[in-house]
Amino acid sequence: MILAKIAVLIVTGYLLLSSCWLLLLSLASWFYRPKLERNAFPLRLLVIIPAHNEEQQIAATIHSTRKCDYPQELVDIAVIADNCTDGTAKAAANCEAWVHVRSDKRLRGKGAALDWFLRKNREQLEDYGGIVFIDADSCPDRNMLRALSQSLAHPEIDAVQGFNGVANPYDNWRTALNSAAFNVFNHLRMAGNDRLFGNTILKGLGMAFSPQLLIKSGWPANSEVEDVEFTIKLLESAREVRYNSEAIITSEMAVSRRQADGQRRRWEGGRFALAQKMVPKLGRQVFSGELRYLYLLADLLIAPLSLLILLTLITSLAAWLFMPQAMAALLIVMSIIVVYVVSGQMQRKAPLKLWFYLTAFPLFLIWKLAVYCSMLVLPRKKVWSRTLRKSELH
Repeated sequence: MILAKIAVLIVTGYLLLSSCWLLLLSLASWFYRPKLERNAFPLRLLVIIPAHNEEQQIAATIHSTRKCDYPQELVDIAVIADNCTDGTAKAAANCEAWVHVRSDKRLRGKGAALDWFLRKNREQLEDYGGIVFIDADSCPDRNMLRALSQSLAHPEIDAVQGFNGVANPYDNWRTALNSAAFNVFNHLRMAGNDRLFGNTILKGLGMAFSPQLLIKSGWPANSEVEDVEFTIKLLESAREVRYNSEAIITSEMAVSRRQADGQRRRWEGGRFALAQKMVPKLGRQVFSGELRYLYLLADLLIAPLSLLILLTLITSLAAWLFMPQAMAALLIVMSIIVVYVVSGQMQRKAPLKLWFYLTAFPLFLIWKLAVYCSMLVLPRKKVWSRTLRKSELH
């Protein structure tokens, strides 16, 4: 009984601290405004697309990039065909992209491919005003390049992250709830961190940098979550990453259960591994007075939304059985989570249809619980793997 009460107290304390931090970000996000120069002359941009076996998708991504509302003479597109066994390089060349073929079976992965390209073409990077990264299966919004250019034109910004959304939100309840989650995780938390700390977290695509930054650093991150790892590297060199909610890019979410399971295991497994590795180090830096690391430490310490809700429900049941005094705190936690989720949907102007899909959240919780359980027993892949698109499942 005593051990049960202690466990309820510890978990309730964690949930209360996590939810209070999310409430702080939620409130701050309502006052967020992107930092940019709207009247600046468009910069010359290099759009880099790392690709691994993307023969079927790469042409559509290149075409959608060229359809952006941006002077085409100021945009060059480079495709890194990394360890491909299909016709990715040929398909990209047919679209008149600048193609770089990389074959390195020992050093694999997106991070390694990006670092190889940046170091190989260091001199050419000097010809550009901004370097943009998108994925081979993504679709830039018409305003994305202009918004990123306006951010980089600001004298205080040399790294900027746009909003990553879902390209197929209404294929099923799983993709819809992923879209709702992106509105919170990829917008509200980004906007809140930007407003409070003048800093946020890279998301891997829809991001842009000054050439000088990348010429100096390359891409010094090669984990499964190389974007967060690079954010940490930038923090260590006192560099800021700003958020621009107007730079929108979308990607297709996995439709089938099997593909969605693999995608989630890869994303969250990599994130948990990075948290296990970096939280002690970030914690020491924060407690030594380097508060610029606080937002990233909090982001890694706070569990994904679905896991937070699962923990709250399980702890509420335990509290009802062993420690009813904790029920009030857990009710506050759940209320804050509701405010957090609703704020994200409102800020991204979620359509009514997406609000209706929120009623399927219990299914989402059951699915995520199964994913977390599978992560405990299945080995985590450490190579660059791609998720099959909807068009490839038939």
